[in-house]
Amino acid sequence: MRELRIRLLVGVFVVAGVLSWAGARLWNSVGTLPSVPLAAPIVLALIAAVLLSTALSLRARFKAQRERRPGAKGVDPLMAARAVVFGQASALVAALVAGMYGGTGVFLLELLDIPVRRDQALYAGFSVLAGIAVIAAALFLERVCKLPEDDDHNTTGAEPVA
Repeated sequence: MRELRIRLLVGVFVVAGVLSWAGARLWNSVGTLPSVPLAAPIVLALIAAVLLSTALSLRARFKAQRERRPGAKGVDPLMAARAVVFGQASALVAALVAGMYGGTGVFLLELLDIPVRRDQALYAGFSVLAGIAVIAAALFLERVCKLPEDDDHNTTGAEPVA
């Protein structure tokens, strides 16, 4: 399984942000821009909490397994793989959603004198922060579940083989 690239997440964030900003400008010029829901940052924060708790639980179980503690509950490799896939998918979606709300939030910065738009700009900002939290938790989960490197494939060939 490939590691999640931060460049990819930044690219998704930037492209979604630019498209969202342009779409918000267009939509506002044609009609009324839809509001940013209050639930957006809450849902993203909940996903971040689930990812973080999963990562901390797996890290504790891996540590107990490495130390060979009596009664240590092992980690099923398939469950760890599913957790990593969930984290990677969550990070990609969070980058997309955070970019979307970030672009909308940048557009709403022009309309801060309207109280409703000010609240929506705050919700958009909190959504971006919560999306970054999801990405950070997903990367931490991926790091926790990463397999140790195989030393046979990391030799440079400069050392003599005895």
